[in-house]
Amino acid sequence: MRTLLILLRKEFLLFSKNKFLPKIAFIFPCMVILIIPLVATMDVKHVGVTVVSKDNSTLTSNIIADLEASPFFTVSWENDYGKSLENIERGTTDVILEIPADFERRLETGDATMPHISANGVNGTKGTLGARYVMESVMRTIAAYRGIEIPETTPVAYLYNPTLEYRNYMIPALMIMLLIMICGFLPALNLVGEKESGTIEQMNVTPVRTHIFVLSKVIPYWIIGVIDISLAMLIALLIYGLAPAGALFAIYLAALLFIFVMSGIGIIIANFSSKMSQSMFLMLFVVLLCVLMSGLLTPISSMPAWAQYATYALPPRYFIEIMRSVYLKATPISAMLPQYTALAGFAVVINTLAALTYRKQK
Repeated sequence: MRTLLILLRKEFLLFSKNKFLPKIAFIFPCMVILIIPLVATMDVKHVGVTVVSKDNSTLTSNIIADLEASPFFTVSWENDYGKSLENIERGTTDVILEIPADFERRLETGDATMPHISANGVNGTKGTLGARYVMESVMRTIAAYRGIEIPETTPVAYLYNPTLEYRNYMIPALMIMLLIMICGFLPALNLVGEKESGTIEQMNVTPVRTHIFVLSKVIPYWIIGVIDISLAMLIALLIYGLAPAGALFAIYLAALLFIFVMSGIGIIIANFSSKMSQSMFLMLFVVLLCVLMSGLLTPISSMPAWAQYATYALPPRYFIEIMRSVYLKATPISAMLPQYTALAGFAVVINTLAALTYRKQK
């Protein structure tokens, strides 16, 4: 224990004197939680609508006025359909609404051609939802003009995320990404950095046991990881008003298990890397797998069947399920024992491999 404490003191002194690591460990999480939820969103807002109108009737004016009154639309006008297509090609327009000539008069005689809607399919989500929003707005305006009552739709209660804000889905995922970067990336770079500088050779000729040395390398990042997730939850509460619906103990327990897993992965990568560039490419591969296949940004249920089965081998999958369930649903630990058990199993296996693959001598 005395040896471990001395090594930990050395690690914290090196960390405090490093000009780069403290910024990454503490300023980076703050900037991520403050900025990313505002810019990385899948909420469909500010749909660019270009109106090509060949009818100057009152009904057309009502349609345009209702579109302008909606906070979802940014309305512009063009006299020619070809010019509006150029706007779509430039990316300034998402939906084109073309109103035919004599639309109001033909509507009253029952011989009307309905407005034509064209959507930009490059961004499929925004194009599809934007076209639907425009269509619903136009149909409601026409119904109100003709004095037709639109039947009330069945009310929908949105559980766990009543505002349907994407940031409530995104922020727990960002906390997971922080732990991957801080507790996986930095320990690997720390060990490989000592290999490149040659200082690890001095440690290898000492009687310090392997597991003591490895613990001295990862424990500081365990502590930093706990501090970072606490800081991220505090920022989410103060800035976005998002507080965990469940128990904090459930979050911290899952975070500790996940920190053990990621630090073990970082040590394994460092054990098989002799240069900083090698470890960075390997960690980048791990990060891409976590982002693309663990359900961080896209639901696992939308993946092919083979990919869904492959996600069971990825530890972030279980931590993501725990974080979103506890954060949004207040799910108790007893209901997520399979996820906690899987994380604990990964922690034992991966850290055992990290200890076995580390060698003092080649």
